[in-house]
Amino acid sequence: MNDAFGSPQSVLVLGGTSDIALATVRRLTADRCRTVVLAGRDLAALEGAAKEFVDDGVAVEVVAFDAEDTASHEGFVADVFARHPDIDAVLLAFGVLGDQELAEHDAHEAVRIGAINYIGAMSVSVPVARALQEQGHGTLVVLSSVAGERARRSNFVYGSSKAGLDAFAQGLADSLVGTGARVLVVRPGFVTTKMTTGMDPAPLSTTPEAVADAIVHGLGTNATTIWVPGTLRYVMSVLRHVPRVVFRKLPV
Repeated sequence: MNDAFGSPQSVLVLGGTSDIALATVRRLTADRCRTVVLAGRDLAALEGAAKEFVDDGVAVEVVAFDAEDTASHEGFVADVFARHPDIDAVLLAFGVLGDQELAEHDAHEAVRIGAINYIGAMSVSVPVARALQEQGHGTLVVLSSVAGERARRSNFVYGSSKAGLDAFAQGLADSLVGTGARVLVVRPGFVTTKMTTGMDPAPLSTTPEAVADAIVHGLGTNATTIWVPGTLRYVMSVLRHVPRVVFRKLPV
């Protein structure tokens, strides 16, 4: 359970090798978090990431998790919460950018992006939310994206998957009001991570550390949605209402 200062003492990370996720865990463990569960497909990479926190005296468990294997999600969540019956925060940090150009011509690539970013996220969020609700507290942190605010020609497959996830997370948050559990939706802009290596940074780009700071701050407040950087809230409120005939001509 969160300590007297409202800081999480335990966290489950879905997508445990994500740069944003690991930056967030560093911030949490530098504070009062002492139990970390890193979940993902690459167990060797997860074990490597875990060593950093074990050296700091944190109890770390590495578990296998596949976002695309939706049939396993109910059992996965039940098993983790059985071993750790008092998880304060669950960070949903997995996702893929995919190949936009390929996805426009290859349905398999388009479906793969949607299956991971939306279907997989929705599938695991339902049992996680139920588990948090049953224990009477806890926050599901969902990494969304400003790309989901309005689909752009350059990445509409990824953007549409994040739009679906964002809408689902907002509705899930509403359904949990009064239960003690909650959902925190995080909408970063372009983040300089290994996932964006080789890409030209967009205006108002940010870092994993800045996103982590925003997440930790949001966990300590009653925030439901946070933007990183915060300026993007106002930028997207304008772009959202730009007429389509004009929007199509923008270099986005």
